Amino acid sequence: MTDNCVAKRLNVNGIVQGVGFRPFVFQLAARYGLNGEVANTSAGVSIHIEGPAPRVTAFEAELAAKSPPLAQVVNISACSEPFKHCTEFAIVKSKGASEKFTLISPDVSICDDCLAELFDPRNRRHRYPFINCTNCGPRYTIIDDIPYDRPKTSMRHFTMCGPCQQEYDDPNNRRFHAQPNACADCGPHVKLYDNQRNGLPGKDPITEAAKLLRQGHILAIKGLGGYHLAVDAENSRAVQRLRRRKLREEKPFAVMSGDLETIRSYARVQLAEEKLLTSIQRPIVLLKKKIPNCLAAEVAPRNRYFGVMLPYTPLHYLLIDCGFVALVMTSGNRSEEPIAIDNEDAFDRLADIADYFLIHNRDIYLRSDDSIVRHSAGAARFIRRSRGVVPVPIFLKKPLPSVLACGAELKNTVCLTRQDKAFVSQHIGDLENLATYDFFKLTIGHLKRILDIHPEIIACDMHPDYLSTRYARKQQHIPVIQVQHHHAHIVSCMAEHGLSGPVLGLSCDGTGYGPDGAIWGGEILIVDEHEFERAGHLAYVPMPGGSAAIKEPWRMAVSYLQDAFGDEFHEFDLPWLREIEDQKIRIVCEIMSKRINCPSTSSLGRLFDAVAAICGIRSRVNFEGQAAMELEMLAADQTDRIYDYQWEEKTTYRILAQPIIRGVVNDIRTGIPTADISARFHRTLINLFADLCTVIGKQRHLDRVVLSGGVFQNSILLDGLIQALTEKNFEVYSHRKIPTNDGGISLGQAVVAAASFRA
Repeated sequence: MTDNCVAKRLNVNGIVQGVGFRPFVFQLAARYGLNGEVANTSAGVSIHIEGPAPRVTAFEAELAAKSPPLAQVVNISACSEPFKHCTEFAIVKSKGASEKFTLISPDVSICDDCLAELFDPRNRRHRYPFINCTNCGPRYTIIDDIPYDRPKTSMRHFTMCGPCQQEYDDPNNRRFHAQPNACADCGPHVKLYDNQRNGLPGKDPITEAAKLLRQGHILAIKGLGGYHLAVDAENSRAVQRLRRRKLREEKPFAVMSGDLETIRSYARVQLAEEKLLTSIQRPIVLLKKKIPNCLAAEVAPRNRYFGVMLPYTPLHYLLIDCGFVALVMTSGNRSEEPIAIDNEDAFDRLADIADYFLIHNRDIYLRSDDSIVRHSAGAARFIRRSRGVVPVPIFLKKPLPSVLACGAELKNTVCLTRQDKAFVSQHIGDLENLATYDFFKLTIGHLKRILDIHPEIIACDMHPDYLSTRYARKQQHIPVIQVQHHHAHIVSCMAEHGLSGPVLGLSCDGTGYGPDGAIWGGEILIVDEHEFERAGHLAYVPMPGGSAAIKEPWRMAVSYLQDAFGDEFHEFDLPWLREIEDQKIRIVCEIMSKRINCPSTSSLGRLFDAVAAICGIRSRVNFEGQAAMELEMLAADQTDRIYDYQWEEKTTYRILAQPIIRGVVNDIRTGIPTADISARFHRTLINLFADLCTVIGKQRHLDRVVLSGGVFQNSILLDGLIQALTEKNFEVYSHRKIPTNDGGISLGQAVVAAASFRA
């Protein structure tokens, strides 16, 4: 080595394993004529580099600026170290460490190179349904531990053949150290079975499966993060049969089509939505329907949107290529249970739903539902954050102690923090049964292991009966901090934007346990990471029957009518009232007067339910939020009219719903179309909350408003409030990185608990 030569150790942290980072380093070193070595470690990637100082400096600069497509470099630390007098640059075996921490890539869609090979008859992987490379394919769902090497993935059961091994060992090949690398000679295979576990003959199981789908059969198809249940989306009878068997009466089904041109035949695709559809994450994207369209009406009844995705695995591409406009691809589960990932479990749980099973023998270690995104109010908004995104962290403004946040009950996720990174899990589901609770515990254990996080604190909701709260309380020797639901909502949004309080928080949803024992959900809060103050809220009304009122919105209609009109409402000639038995209405009124099983609620979600029921849209629901969603879907595009609204100031501002309910009822009785009533109701809420935020903001000298909670999945309300508050000179923040619903609440719990722990 000459006098101007240096030797350095570079430690790279981020998503740098299984994404072609080491071959990139190898080729970069060759281009600059440098010697040394690179290895995966439990903390990321470690590089020893030797050579002339100017070249090493240039190497360092390009290392950060031009990493591979799937890599995300978080930081690079550098230090001088002794020369090893290397004669070449080498990729060496992964190195373990006492402390293991690296970021893991999510599962991503098949890349263009692999897709071209898939349909190339001259390629040795022609029509092989598990084709992948370092730029695409499974990651998170097949990893069991780190470093991310083949023996620690579900691919350890498959020994590579000679050609695959040669690719795997060649730093100049795009399959260098692609851990899922395989071909038809040495890798996973697809098989077709009936629901009695009998294998079906045929050289090409995928083509045979397509024939069965065209005949109207239901197929269970094993994918990347779990099973789908599939039918031909143009076949009305097949879709109806799937609904009956899955006990999913009206909730929309997602569909998959092969390309954008086909999607445009039945849905409207804006440029921003096209970018979402074609992204490597391949989420389900909500698209406005074209009317008329060729898909069965039962795919998404009483809804303006289809949930649509492009294929993201080679198996999906091969199946869609058999001539389908679209396939229904809904989660492979029984109603309210987690999706199946194990073949035997799939047969056990889905045999009375699916007629046939298209399965494969590559194990899925952790289930991951499809992510769902809607482009709303000028940005992509997660409805469900899961496959394709998890476990990419949310980067925080400052480091936190290690926290495990257990989330809420509905749309549960968990969150683990390490330093300045928060890892929000994939969608777990509604914690209402043992199967989902087991998945919840499995996810916690898996994330703790692959992220090597040992929580110092556990955070949970204040609701004493949530399974997530009970889990937290069972953990011994670790402090448990309970976080109020709506406080967590607002802080979750603050965390993703790097905000510190105080802010004005508008937290609106269906259900959240309040410190006073009431059910909150229409809240204006003064919030920082440590604490919150309730500045305003919807006035309480009874919630007759408790949780029964969520499934039967007519109960909330009766409650709000009683609140607005007293007993006079019994004389109203409202069509929906004639559909409910008089005795049931009398019983509800009686239990409200006696306060029997009638918790008080300030929930905006329940007000939406009440208005939907009063308008005759929905007296009973088949899935959570259905009445509010259909009220939104029916709204006219524009209105200049609003209903009267009123609040009163006591210890807090109480928003009185009576003027709004009276206006809705008057419009119904005078024959105003439901579409106009819905539009007026939405516009009223926008004006009301913007005006009250202005009053409170001036009093408290606050000019930042944070919006969070499931109600803000409503695009009309979100877009309208952002515009109205901005016009009143507020800085407005809403969710983009995590869901605004309870799927994002674990992040807020973690940040609040950490702040409380430090206080």
